[in-house]
Amino acid sequence: MNVGIKKPEVLAPAGNLEKLKMAIRYGADAVYIGGQAYGLRSRAGNFSYEEMEEGVAFAHERGAKVYVAANMVTHEGDEQGADQFFKKLQEIGIDAVIVSDPGMIMICFEAAPGLPVHLSTQSSATNYKTLEFWKKLGLERVVLAREVGLEEIREMRRHSDVEIEAFVHGAMCIAYSGRCTLSNHMVNRDANRGGCAQSCRWKYDLFEFDNGETKSLIPGDAEPFSMSAVDLSMLHHIPEMIEAGVDSLKIEGRMKSIHYVSTVSNVYRKVVDSYCADPEHFTFDPAWEEEIWKVAQRDLSTGFYFDVPTERDQLFGKPRKIPKYTFAAQVLSYDPKTHVATLEQRNNFGVGEEVEFYGPGFSHFKQTVRDLFDEDGLAIDRAPNPMMTVTMTVDQPVEPFFLMRKAADKD
Repeated sequence: MNVGIKKPEVLAPAGNLEKLKMAIRYGADAVYIGGQAYGLRSRAGNFSYEEMEEGVAFAHERGAKVYVAANMVTHEGDEQGADQFFKKLQEIGIDAVIVSDPGMIMICFEAAPGLPVHLSTQSSATNYKTLEFWKKLGLERVVLAREVGLEEIREMRRHSDVEIEAFVHGAMCIAYSGRCTLSNHMVNRDANRGGCAQSCRWKYDLFEFDNGETKSLIPGDAEPFSMSAVDLSMLHHIPEMIEAGVDSLKIEGRMKSIHYVSTVSNVYRKVVDSYCADPEHFTFDPAWEEEIWKVAQRDLSTGFYFDVPTERDQLFGKPRKIPKYTFAAQVLSYDPKTHVATLEQRNNFGVGEEVEFYGPGFSHFKQTVRDLFDEDGLAIDRAPNPMMTVTMTVDQPVEPFFLMRKAADKD
């Protein structure tokens, strides 16, 4: 690693224990999770205390960290029990909590002194004076507002040494720093207390009424009129983020699959390591971007980092055709003598299909499924049953927790 460059943390989402372990195996330095209260993702697979203990043990054995998001906007009564919650997190060994509400921050300071507190992006930190304010109150890190530009980050770093965390990949909220009330009004679910219904992701039409007739104004080949933003990706600009002094590169997606978590963690790990190893000779590998598109759900944008987003950063017009891949199986074991891998099926696949295996360290290879056997060793054409165990011959060595994907069936 170049002596003059501080390697940033790759911070991945973990909606449940399986995703936590997968993110760390695939290169994340840290993960952020939710407990069963006080967070903004009530529908994610949030962690019990027992699961947190297992996750922390797994992470710490591998030199990784675990942060807990407790970033809800607390109304009267919502804060009840928070003191015991923070005490328990400290006992478990959680490395930091991510909080937005000043009242919750004070509860944490009083109940669990010494437990590091990171300011949530919900608090909209957009200038170095704000960073210094929170630093003086005792916070170690600030997760910047998503509306901050790269030049603003450089200015913050020139005036403050508090740790800076910034989003580099994933879904973007249409509302400023996630402060949305659409869900509240439309389905009576409070977005800022963990119940967001993602109303902005719904498809909306625009109608014209004329002489009793209703006519849609949206062209037939266009995405129905919506408030939905494309996704963020700073993959091409990681060197600039590092040079600007960002300490933690945050990936969004606690509710997404292990296919997404493993792939995105793997790619950003590779980019960060490649740049920090030799900044002067760093070259962006197109294969990194190709890999990201295999789990992309929407088009990609650099958000607010270089300019104010325009309609091009919204899902207007004819949707882009994005290559679709299906997570098909996870490797359980491999016999180097017979070249046979034992797999746990996750989606239907069969003989004759082309599949791709990938693992930590950005290792990949494609092959055609030539044979397939069920739990009893009987030859089968397809693996149709969820979570069934199958075996197949593989062209290259694989390891446990390698994943297998295939191009999704065309509509």
